[in-house]
Amino acid sequence: MSNARRVGNTPSGFSRWLLEHTRAIAATLDQLKRRPFGTLLTAFVIGVTLALPAGLYSVLGSLDAASSGLKGSLRASLFLRDNLDDNAGRALAATLAKRPGVAEARYISRDQALAEFKAHSGFGEALDILDSNPLPAVIVVTPDSKAPKAQASAMLDEMTKLPEVESARLDREWLERLYAILAIVERLVLLIAGALAIAVLAVVANTIRLDISARREEIVVLKVIGASNGFIRRPFLYTGLWYGLTGALLACLMVIGAQVALSEPAANLAGLYGVGAGFGALAADTVFAMFATGAALGWLAAFWTVGRHLGGIEPD
Repeated sequence: MSNARRVGNTPSGFSRWLLEHTRAIAATLDQLKRRPFGTLLTAFVIGVTLALPAGLYSVLGSLDAASSGLKGSLRASLFLRDNLDDNAGRALAATLAKRPGVAEARYISRDQALAEFKAHSGFGEALDILDSNPLPAVIVVTPDSKAPKAQASAMLDEMTKLPEVESARLDREWLERLYAILAIVERLVLLIAGALAIAVLAVVANTIRLDISARREEIVVLKVIGASNGFIRRPFLYTGLWYGLTGALLACLMVIGAQVALSEPAANLAGLYGVGAGFGALAADTVFAMFATGAALGWLAAFWTVGRHLGGIEPD
């Protein structure tokens, strides 16, 4: 009966594993609470290194959304031949508007073009002395904003070669420059994130190394009584994990604070270009990526550091 009671009270393999991890979690959290200044200082350094690429990524996302709102500026002005009358011009505009990927094809007659030029150029009186209207009829073609940029550009290039078109002007050079700049910034963000990830690894690794040195005698005692390397390693791994998660939390708070501080000037700048409302809220996938990255970097740094230094600590 007593033997059966002992067997029944013996925890199973999974229960024992869960109990050991629970104890390790509680012990590491208690140790971090005992030294709040050092813990927050390490987490703050990690937070800064995570906040910088996350903030740049957030800005890049806002710029990309703004550039998507400017796709309507990717348009072509088709200047028609002088021998094409208004009816033929309107018919051509209606035909172009029915093409896939075209959002609008607006026909502007010669008289309308002259009236608009007089209204906006300030040379109305000078133009009155001309014997004839020098301006051609124009069809302004705007591609669908959902169409891929390469497809829209190819479609506009094709329209400029129509026989009814004397010449054309594609209003896309500045937008192409914007896309090129965004591509460079995106590559730069990746490089900065990689460099700062190495910095996070170095900070956590150095902190764990100091922790190992401070607990050297404790580790020797554990090895003397037969504790496995996995048992000794476990608290240090959780310590690195907590550093990474706390740093990610501080990084989120830093990015949100920066967005709040810059929201008004960003909204004013966006309003000048009519492309939206500036910075949006920090996306859920970005927050998840920050926490996952912080946890992974903290755990990897602790794993590498413990594996490097634990073997060198042996009982005399």
